[in-house]
Amino acid sequence: MPHLALYTFGVLKSPLADPAPLTREFYDIGEAVYRKISQHPGYLARAEAADGDRGMLFDADWGAWGEFTVPTWYGKGRTVETTALAATLSLWTDLRPAFEAVYTGLHREALNRRYDWFERAGHPNYVCWWVSDGVIPTWRDGVSRLEHLHDHGSAAHAFTFHDSFAPDGTSTRSKGTGTKVD
Repeated sequence: MPHLALYTFGVLKSPLADPAPLTREFYDIGEAVYRKISQHPGYLARAEAADGDRGMLFDADWGAWGEFTVPTWYGKGRTVETTALAATLSLWTDLRPAFEAVYTGLHREALNRRYDWFERAGHPNYVCWWVSDGVIPTWRDGVSRLEHLHDHGSAAHAFTFHDSFAPDGTSTRSKGTGTKVD
């Protein structure tokens, strides 16, 4: 049975290494959100660096999730001191559980504060796609799908919750997730 891959990407207003209170708050909330999401029904796994160091995105060992990469529009730093981004890559049993995890509870509260931490962008900040059972999506897959979504809009290859597709490639737009999201 196919699984849903979900890649998120955002450019932070300040580097991850910034000791300012807003950056610390982002980390604290982020860690709580990850704990909560990992307990959500339908959650399967997420990319985690083997060493677990904050800010060690580009040089970290991501195992089967592949080498860490970012969209072409990311123009900030790539060192521990200068990296200013947040990205996630996760696997879900289906579209509905992923949608519910993102748009309810603690993650919803964090989304309501996203402009405290993230720059406003003219690019999509997440993308979904289907993978075969047993397939681990890579960071490169996520970036490629996000850029495809930006360039071509939602399609079976790369889509959003609002303009979603079933694993067989048919549009579920009329059914969607039952809720219009931004």
